[in-house]
Amino acid sequence: MNSYYDVIIVGGGPGGSACAIELSAIGLSVLVLEKAAYPRDKICGDALSADVINQLQKLKVNLMPPFLNLAEAMPSFGVRFYSPSGEALDVPFTEKKSGHAPGYIITRNDFDAFLASEVKKCKEVEVLENMEVEHIHYHSEGYDIKCKKQIFHSRFLVGADGAHSIVKRHLMPEKLDRKHHCAGVRVYYENISDMHPGQFIELHFYKELMPGYFWIFPLPGNKANVGLGILSDTVSKKKINLSKLFIELIEGHPNLKSRFHKARPLETPKGYGLPLGSKKRKLSGDSFILIGDAAGLIDPFTGEGIGNAIRSGRIAAKWIIKAFEMRKFDAGFIENYDREVYDKMWTELRISRQLQNLLKYPWLFNLVVRKAGKNDALRALLSSMLTELDLKKELIRPSFYLKLLFGNSILARK
Repeated sequence: MNSYYDVIIVGGGPGGSACAIELSAIGLSVLVLEKAAYPRDKICGDALSADVINQLQKLKVNLMPPFLNLAEAMPSFGVRFYSPSGEALDVPFTEKKSGHAPGYIITRNDFDAFLASEVKKCKEVEVLENMEVEHIHYHSEGYDIKCKKQIFHSRFLVGADGAHSIVKRHLMPEKLDRKHHCAGVRVYYENISDMHPGQFIELHFYKELMPGYFWIFPLPGNKANVGLGILSDTVSKKKINLSKLFIELIEGHPNLKSRFHKARPLETPKGYGLPLGSKKRKLSGDSFILIGDAAGLIDPFTGEGIGNAIRSGRIAAKWIIKAFEMRKFDAGFIENYDREVYDKMWTELRISRQLQNLLKYPWLFNLVVRKAGKNDALRALLSSMLTELDLKKELIRPSFYLKLLFGNSILARK
């Protein structure tokens, strides 16, 4: 086993795997340190958006063909929204002639293990499991990475180790900002009734949760990923017990209690905390880069972070390669990574933050769901808005809601 590598990636999730794949076979030695052994759990909604599918295809090794062969990946064809008033709205995903479903649901146990198996096939990349990093030391020649049984050395370091990144804590500590942070719980269930035949994911926007939501995402074998997420600032101000609220909704909400009557939890509630991408952060420094959840690139409205993790992993690899080519490892040069990340992601993150703020007004959500339930054109527009950024901008324009209120054609701007 080597102890020195050109690049060490701490964390073998989607972002770390993407970065490793992009760095493979270019002459750099790469080590991925994963603190657990695959398959291992990651608290997540388990839904893969159209953006994730797009990112899998953009990797140096196109991962879509092997991904489509995974029996554990369940196709999903839309989303069912529940408004604060309890009304339901089905919005099919906009389907393109791609030969596969618009979205998928797969546990992170299975998805991350799949990614790791593909990384292990890559030339010049080594993956070590059960290697939890305990300490990081920076010096002029790079980094010393101490694990329980061994110390590794690298010229460059990538923090891909999630929301509680040890790389970030050691190299770029940040005080928790509850206004840009989400708290939540997740429980796997089986035998929930009345699931959508098209495997639609469900997003329940109830007053008790806003700005946040309750979700039900179907999985193979009549199972489902169930959870809720709320802005941490709201949790703190209202002193919300998330596990208690979770059970209260399942047992008492009219949209949920009958559906969970015969359902069985497969685990106790598991909590999580996520830094949201609703503010810009510094993402790099001398010879190191943060990617994915460690960089706080989670969508503030949906809570989805896998697509941006893979995208940031790809961008990180690009600038790491440039750093080695030019022998420039200083923070000033590596900051080009930060600029490109926000150049590609900030517009959507900013819009998602504004959509999150609109959830403070439940009557707006009720209005959209009520009107769309009676208007095929509006439902089609909402479907396109799920994936098309220019259309999503309409949702933050006051004129959009004025048209709904006063009955003008919602397509007048098109």
